[in-house]
Amino acid sequence: MHNLTQRQVEILKNLIEEYIETAAPVGSETLEKKHNISASPATIRNEMVKLTQLGYLQKPHSSAGRTPTPMGMKFYVSQLMKEKEISVTEEVQLKEKVWDYRAKQQRLLKELTKSLAEKTKSVAIAANEEGDIFCSGYSNILDMPEFFDIDITKNLLSVLDEFEFFNDIFAKTIDDEDIHILLGEELGPRLKGPYGFIFTQYKTPKHSVGEIGVIGPNRLNYTSVIPTVRYYGNLISEIAEGW
Repeated sequence: MHNLTQRQVEILKNLIEEYIETAAPVGSETLEKKHNISASPATIRNEMVKLTQLGYLQKPHSSAGRTPTPMGMKFYVSQLMKEKEISVTEEVQLKEKVWDYRAKQQRLLKELTKSLAEKTKSVAIAANEEGDIFCSGYSNILDMPEFFDIDITKNLLSVLDEFEFFNDIFAKTIDDEDIHILLGEELGPRLKGPYGFIFTQYKTPKHSVGEIGVIGPNRLNYTSVIPTVRYYGNLISEIAEGW
């Protein structure tokens, strides 16, 4: 990573958070007026050009604004954002909701996937080592501007039920991170486009392993989605009984 100035970091952080909220390219005037950055629009524009040259931002052909690249998003997640904690009340409610299914692997994964999709407003996916895929939240993507493009929607839907596609992704992710974030080219040629995938691995007391996570646009609300995915993975590891 490059050594960014404090102003560049401030611009990058605010631009990414604006993009996550609006799904639209962000211009210098928006940053100056809406986010109170203490620099003129011209100065902000110059810094955005530098951030583009460094690989953190990109300029869509049809817009004067800019959007973050996968590299910019990864930098935001690892260095700039602050995760939102899940409340104890939410944790208790979720655990109570699925407690009776803890000995039934498929039912538990199905219920947790449905709950995760509802909570993150994205498509939730869970997989087990037997090759089963559980998906929920298909309709959520219809509310996201990225998926107004039928080709982008069709491309995502074409892989959601394919265990082999996701198994290949899981097999290639061998680092020790508790949360895995894949963007852009990291998802392979089948999902070339504005997609983001956040997942974690679970391991039950009986040593059954699998993955659970969410997939959607690359501007997922990382501050809340990451801790939520982590909690769901930990919950499976904690309460699974007999499998």
